[in-house]
Amino acid sequence: MARPLIGRTVRRLRAERGLTQQALAARLGISASYLNLIEHDQRAVTASLLIKLTETLDVDLAALSGSTERQLEAGLREVLSDPMLGLAEVPEQEVATLAASAPNAARAVLALYRAWRVAREDSSGLALPTGRRVLLPTEETRDFFHDRANHFPALEAAAEAIGREMGARPAEMNHAIAERLRRLHGLAVLVGPMEGTLRRHDAAARVLHLSESLPRESRGFQMAFTLMLLEAREAVEQAMAGAEPSTPEAAQMMRIGLLNYAAAALLMPYAPYLAAARELRHDIEALAARFGVSFEQAAQRLSTLQREGARGVPFFFLRVDPAGNVGKRFSAAGFPFARFGGSCPRWVVHEAFATPGRIRVQVARLPDGATFLTIARSVQGRAAHWGEPPPTHVVAMGCDIARASELVYADGIEPETAAVGIGLSCRLCDRADCRSRAFPPLEHRLVLDPAEEGAAPYRFEAPGRAALSPAANPASPGRDRAPAARRRPR
Repeated sequence: MARPLIGRTVRRLRAERGLTQQALAARLGISASYLNLIEHDQRAVTASLLIKLTETLDVDLAALSGSTERQLEAGLREVLSDPMLGLAEVPEQEVATLAASAPNAARAVLALYRAWRVAREDSSGLALPTGRRVLLPTEETRDFFHDRANHFPALEAAAEAIGREMGARPAEMNHAIAERLRRLHGLAVLVGPMEGTLRRHDAAARVLHLSESLPRESRGFQMAFTLMLLEAREAVEQAMAGAEPSTPEAAQMMRIGLLNYAAAALLMPYAPYLAAARELRHDIEALAARFGVSFEQAAQRLSTLQREGARGVPFFFLRVDPAGNVGKRFSAAGFPFARFGGSCPRWVVHEAFATPGRIRVQVARLPDGATFLTIARSVQGRAAHWGEPPPTHVVAMGCDIARASELVYADGIEPETAAVGIGLSCRLCDRADCRSRAFPPLEHRLVLDPAEEGAAPYRFEAPGRAALSPAANPASPGRDRAPAARRRPR
């Protein structure tokens, strides 16, 4: 299996620390010429040298995985493939070089592209009939959390301080929070019917109203959110430092996201939760039961355990609705989410809707060889009334396959034989034999032949090369295709 090389990552980390090749080589006990070969991916790195690199550069093994560069490369490839830009194909090496040698410039390109898309969509008529523009701060907020690896030490410290004062065990946490709200803030918690609302904090009446439709774990989370709103505002502002949101809406969404983070940190304190995760081998349902939280809360908390000196397994996390819309997205594992389009239909995330409440497991391999153990499970809320479909989502997370043995979900799986090839999205994927493809890739020319139709929806070719897939005639979409190849059991 092809593994991502770490030379450019070593080169970037060395430059960030102001070290010359000679200086870093001396600290590692190797020659400068050997380090130069490593930085250009012309020499493999032994296990002992890898450990020395992590100690000398003061990073963990995950930081040497090249996840930062891969994420930037994925975004750049997606941007530069947009046919509206009118660019010729940009060589992969140029994209990789830009991401590795000028990461700030690469991020600037992504930011400019996002701004251009907003302007383009607005000029195309995406405005209300009144003329008011629709501004969606969700992407800005997601970038805010992603750029900080979804970990906020100020909020962890604030939650730990409050938790120490309460001194409650996980099973007693809901009662302890309600008691603190009453004792310190004079706030009574009332549970009852609430039309169209789950939580309402009436500051004047000193009452926190919670909907009776909320399950127990959600009531606990809403109380924790209110408590952190009252006691952790200074920590939230500290976490916001340097954010510079572009709109008041984006700023408010970031603050709400940080309060949600703080509430989770209170319910699932860092050190006890990390210890339990290791003990239970990241069994999310077992963690949820131990801490009295929901499956989604337990899973999302795992993606935040990135404290310096006490890091957990780096996970990515996302939540998807049945239409494929991503409502939450975090990636400490370096999984390169598609930022401007849908995800791969072969990814187990989409299959989980078909098996409600059951955890699905997949070894997912990207075209560059990066491989991840992915787990996905559907979660369902309560319908507001009879006849209304309940809100349903799939919660998914995963980690690099190198850490898979630390998860109970990897037991009995042989990564090499179980791996399923996926792409970022159809428009960016070069896989020629994919029967699930929805669109042809942007960077390849279609080959259209009315005399022949193949199993894959599209036939295309790379520049200067022969066709990459069996022929297909997209002009006849009504014809049945050959049955999909049998998949490996998961």
